[in-house]
Parts: sequence; structure tokens; C-alpha cells
Amino acid sequence: MAFSYHQPPYISPAVPFSGMIQGGLHEGLQITVQGTILHSTINRFSVNFQIGFNDDDIVFHFNPRFENGGYVVCNTKQRGKWGPEERKIEMPFQKGKAFELCFLVQRSEFKVMVNKSVFVQYVHRMPFHLADTISVIGPVQLFNISFQNVQPACAVPQFSWPVYFSQKSRGHRPRHQHIQPTYSGPLNYGIPPAMYSSQNYPIPYFTSIPGGLHPFKVITVSGVVLPNARRFHINLRCGSDIAFHLNPRFDENTVVRNTQIKGTWGSEERSLPFQMPFRQGQSFLVAIICEGHHYRVTLDGQHLLEYAHRLKDLRAINNLEVAGDIQLTYVQT
Repeated sequence: MAFSYHQPPYISPAVPFSGMIQGGLHEGLQITVQGTILHSTINRFSVNFQIGFNDDDIVFHFNPRFENGGYVVCNTKQRGKWGPEERKIEMPFQKGKAFELCFLVQRSEFKVMVNKSVFVQYVHRMPFHLADTISVIGPVQLFNISFQNVQPACAVPQFSWPVYFSQKSRGHRPRHQHIQPTYSGPLNYGIPPAMYSSQNYPIPYFTSIPGGLHPFKVITVSGVVLPNARRFHINLRCGSDIAFHLNPRFDENTVVRNTQIKGTWGSEERSLPFQMPFRQGQSFLVAIICEGHHYRVTLDGQHLLEYAHRLKDLRAINNLEVAGDIQLTYVQT
């Protein structure tokens, strides 16, 4: 894989959410939204690609509705007026279940994939390049929103530094010179940490996880693999035990996962559906998402693997350790 800077992913943004799309939409751009549908009396959620931070002009409105058997509405809004709805009488989402939603911008249409299956295609009604903002509203918990350029024959993931959300800023509009919102509602904007790409953390690195783990908690680690790296690891620790050991091994061309309890390792998990995803000399962004029964790990915004919980007391898992042959550039716990 070759990585290059493009658009920062949004990591665990609060909903309702609105964030900039740097440079606007363009042909070949794929936006991936990963999250979980929450149980709620509200039976709709929507993803909008719009012009600016108000909703007067929405280039593409994607709106699943859990009512009347379930269906999805697609539409466009111009100057505050909706066009004719396009409805697909099918519901690919389930309440309480995780989902992956991909929007691929093509010359004549949006192609929408749900959980890696093509779901619908929506012909452009207005120039797609005018859209420079993505918004998500409704009863969903977002894990991340990532961006990549898709080449004609293959998808080439674009590495980018993450955008982080301060818990203290949710519900308020941070000030930032590159964001000029016109909407006054309680949206959440992504603000990249100033100058953190030049910051280095000591290796090995230890830090606490305030409050321990819980479902929907996300641990994020960014770094650069050293050119001659043999191994590195990311550990989620519970005292002297290691609840989750994520261990890329370049000398064995695999990624080992395991748990250590009272000094004894359990059975290793090594299988992956593809070749070694990490590369020596290249940057990476790992997100470990704690879910009810397992950890879900993404690499540069793309799903990598799942690992079932072996230590069940999630709150007691309250320390992070990173060590090995990497340059560590950012950590969020």
C-alpha cells in the first residue's frame, strides 16, 4: 500500500455532526462512514453532502427510515426546496448493529455501498463538486468517517493524520481559522491538534485510559514504522495482565493478537483475510474500538480485524502501552 496525505478522518465524532470535506467532492473520492445504529424511538437517520454548514443546499441526502417496513430515501435539496424523492423499499441497516456505509463519487452518480455490498446508485442533480461538507444526524454512534481516492482499477487507501474531538468541546462550536460555519445549531466540528505531526512520544510509551474501557470507547494510535522494523506492539493492560496485545511482526509477516493473564499467554490469533497490512517506513493510524463482545480494529480508517474479549471486566482495563520499532506521533485514550 502507498499512503499520502489527503483528508483527515474524523474519529468518534459526536452526533449531530458536521465536518468539512477538504477541497470538496471530486470524482473518485470515497467516503466511508462506520458506526452503530442506536435503539431509539427516532426511526430515521441521514447522511448529507451539502454546501456549507447549513442545509439549504444538499447535493445528496441519504435517509434510511425504520418505518412502514423500512426503506431508504435519496434526494437533493436546492435553495431550501426538496426535489422528488427516490425510494428503495429495502432496509440494509439494523438497530443495535454496526454498519459500514461507503459513498463513491462517480462522474454521473453516487454509488452507495452498505456493508461492502452495492445498495443504490443516485444520479447527480446538481454539480457534486459544490459539496464541501458532510453531516450526520439521527440515532447513530459514529466510530469514524474516512476519505480515500479510489483509482480506476483498485482502491488505494490514503493515509492521513487523524482529527480528534475533545470531550469538553462537544455541544459547542470551537473557533478555528479554517472553519466558518453558518449554521447555529449544536454541531461538532473536527479540529486537528496544532503541530502534533512533528511531536514524538517516548518509546516505550505508557499512559492511563481514564475510566477504563466501555462499549464505543476508541483508543487511537498514530505513528511511523521504522524502515528496518522487526516488531512493535500495542497493549491494553489491566494491572499486570494484558487484555489485548496487537503485535505486527515484520520478521514473520503477520499480525499477532493475544491475551496474557497472570504471566501466561493464551492462544495466538494470526489469521487475516489479506497480506500484512503494515509497511516498514510508512505511517499508520490504528483505532481500537471497544464493542460489547469484542475489539474492532481499523487501520487508516479501514476495517482490519476483530478480537473477542477474554478479560470481561472492561472498566479494569485502564492502561495503554506502546513499544517496539516505531516512531510514535499521537495517542488518544
